[in-house]
Amino acid sequence: MVERQNGLESLYSIIPAGGIGSRLWPLSRADAPKFLHDLTGSGQTLLRDTWERLAPLSGADRIMVVTGRAHRAAVEAQLPELEDRNVVLESEPKDSSAAIGLAAAILLRRDPDVVIGSFHADHVIRDTRGLRRAVQEAVAVAQAGFIATIGISPTEPAIGFGYIHCSEPLAIPGAPSALGVDSFVEKPDLATAKSYLEGGNHLWNAGMFISRADVLLAQMAESEPALVEGLTALAEAWDTPRRGAVVDKIWPTLTKIAIDYSVAEPAAAQGRLVVVPGHFDWDDVGDFASIAKLHTGGRKSDLAILGEGARVLADSSSGVVISQSGRLISLIGVTDIVVVDTPDALLVTTSANAQRVKSVVDALKLSGRTDVL
Repeated sequence: MVERQNGLESLYSIIPAGGIGSRLWPLSRADAPKFLHDLTGSGQTLLRDTWERLAPLSGADRIMVVTGRAHRAAVEAQLPELEDRNVVLESEPKDSSAAIGLAAAILLRRDPDVVIGSFHADHVIRDTRGLRRAVQEAVAVAQAGFIATIGISPTEPAIGFGYIHCSEPLAIPGAPSALGVDSFVEKPDLATAKSYLEGGNHLWNAGMFISRADVLLAQMAESEPALVEGLTALAEAWDTPRRGAVVDKIWPTLTKIAIDYSVAEPAAAQGRLVVVPGHFDWDDVGDFASIAKLHTGGRKSDLAILGEGARVLADSSSGVVISQSGRLISLIGVTDIVVVDTPDALLVTTSANAQRVKSVVDALKLSGRTDVL
């Protein structure tokens, strides 16, 4: 049994486990999304890795997972310790405001003083001690009445991440690293990202939010009152026999909006958002270039090979090969290549174009080829 860490007794962890990871198609699909894959070589899924990071922080009995109805069996198979009362099922995707907001509303009814922390199901963090230190500070920030986020120091001018513009240090007891937040900038262009990196006043937005549940919902209600009204009605019925009927009635009507826009951006503008710099390794595994980097350490001359029983012959080649088909794959003199071979679809691109894989998914949707999604 994992013991909880001191100073985190009020914390309840939320794991939003949704999305299909469209930049990782054809590996990640609607019925086998990114968080249900082992992309690190740990021998277990990203979801399981996330659970094992959070259990020492909040306790296994204080972790709530929000996922789609279609993924319930797979999630529960990965997380046998997950309590039934802590499984929140979405009938259809409604983005992170609804997912995290509903979890917050349910937990608020169970405990008016609860502090919630939202942590993605499909990110990679190996330095659990560094994560614990940041979360402890973030909980102190939340108990002081602010909404906290954990920011990551940029290592490159990445255009796939949001950026947090930091201001002055804040004197919050228990949070010596806490900084004010001037603004959020979502996925800037390359020139802007380079200026942020050179300026040294920006952190990557890692999508981790820690707050008192009542504070987070009050902030969300300022910009999305109808959404919070619906979430509150759902929470009131959640632990009663009325749940199914109320979910079927209300969930389809909820506004679809990311929590960055409903909470983080307005909170930053109003001086209510605080960032705790996270001094630990972090990767959102957002595309195949990220997977290659995880397995090669960023060495441009190396080739990462993933997949049980993968058969690959390579000569003077680098990048990443992911094989699920059992076919022999030969690479000769290609650099930064991405090959993803599944039984019904083959993707070939380069690391530089890895972010563009999402456009293939969009094109398949428009053409009606949902059989491979």
